[in-house]
Amino acid sequence: MIKAVIFDLDGTLLNTSKEINLLINNALSKFNLPTITLSQTVEYIGNGAKRLVERALTEKNINRFEEVFTYFSQIYADCKNDNTTLYEDEEQFLYALKSAGLKTAIVTNKPQAACDKVCKKHLSKFNFDYIIGQSSQFPTKPNPESLLHTINMLKVKREECLFVGDGETDVLTAKNAGVKCVAVLWGYRNKSQLLEVGANLFANSYKELANLISLY
Repeated sequence: MIKAVIFDLDGTLLNTSKEINLLINNALSKFNLPTITLSQTVEYIGNGAKRLVERALTEKNINRFEEVFTYFSQIYADCKNDNTTLYEDEEQFLYALKSAGLKTAIVTNKPQAACDKVCKKHLSKFNFDYIIGQSSQFPTKPNPESLLHTINMLKVKREECLFVGDGETDVLTAKNAGVKCVAVLWGYRNKSQLLEVGANLFANSYKELANLISLY
């Protein structure tokens, strides 16, 4: 029986691709470096801010990493998240989880400060039981430590949890933690990419995810 649903953030709970694209291009432009497209940004998201900046820099410009990353981290934490949105039917779904008495949490590779700020603006009304972003406390996903820590904080068993995410990193994190995973298809990866890393349960929408959990 599922007692807790744990979510990835970017591409799963929040559509942040436009926001991140504007921010990374702001940072690149500040140092007169080539900017990247929205589709490139989507491709580069998923393994934390450091990997995003590394991927955004060309091999020729990788020596500029420290200054770009430092500036990007600053504006990322300070941004107002006005270009970030929820997904269709998500609000009803999250309220339904709480009405059903399920615990909810977020495990993300987004830096903790940026995570806290965007969650406060867009997700605070849903009363998540626990939220953890990227910090020095745990390695980034797909290392399972942050997910296992979250499960412990929720006081549930691994077999009582469902991990929901849109990326290869999420599928691998759940696999590494021994937790059942639903790979969602409204985010930043397609079904073929998710199948390649072993995803076997999919949801095309929040309504479909709700039916998998039997909420409605």
